Amino acid sequence: MENSVAIVSGGATSIGAEIASTFAAAGARVVAADVDREAGEALAKHAGGKIVFSPMDLTSDADIARTVQTTLKAFGQIDFVINAAAVYQDQGPASTRADWQKCFDVNVTGPVMLVRATQAHLARRPGAVVNVGSISAKVAQAGRWTYPASKAALHQVTRTLALDLAKQGIRVNTVSPGWTWSGGMEKLGLTRPLVDSIARDFHLVPRAAERSEVAEAVMFLCSDAASFISGADLPVDGGYCALGPEAKPSAFEKLAMAAQGAAQ
Repeated sequence: MENSVAIVSGGATSIGAEIASTFAAAGARVVAADVDREAGEALAKHAGGKIVFSPMDLTSDADIARTVQTTLKAFGQIDFVINAAAVYQDQGPASTRADWQKCFDVNVTGPVMLVRATQAHLARRPGAVVNVGSISAKVAQAGRWTYPASKAALHQVTRTLALDLAKQGIRVNTVSPGWTWSGGMEKLGLTRPLVDSIARDFHLVPRAAERSEVAEAVMFLCSDAASFISGADLPVDGGYCALGPEAKPSAFEKLAMAAQGAAQ
């Protein structure tokens, strides 16, 4: 990561801020691009010049272009693009057309436009793109319509970008976090022990992830250690998707117990 330059969309808060800080700690220079100006400026203030904040709304091509120019002016190059920004504008079956359009504009179209705006610069290294996908892209989740659909689309975008940008040497991958402890959970009044106690039944590793675990996976995919990985999805989900519908309890054992009970 030493002397490399990364743009992290959604880089002011939550997983995005963790990614920005992790890259900076490893020697990279980072532009944290986000709609949250207060959080972004605070992050940059404490980063000792390694993180620059750029206000950016992914639905605005002008904002995206301004962030690219801010990055080039500050650091002179762009090596990595990490698309961590996302909106959870999801009311399930009550989601309106506006909800669907907003969700796809931020979660799918925005990341594509950021890659498009940085493509020529990424090709000079060549660099890498990591899109933050989701376990929600892979399984049905009750009462969630727009967010999982948008993340599933982002996974397909990753494969398409990986194919078409390969000729320029640019690698494109996703990471798919499982339940990850976040400030948003705290705002809902949840505690870490409570979240872990619920996550235990849905993950092989019996807890929620740390944001740092997701950030380290993103950094790996950008590093030379992942030089032969492109078009792939790296699950950082503690085995969530490996469990399947039977979850942790043994379905066969339950059937056997039911048969024994019926025989009695």
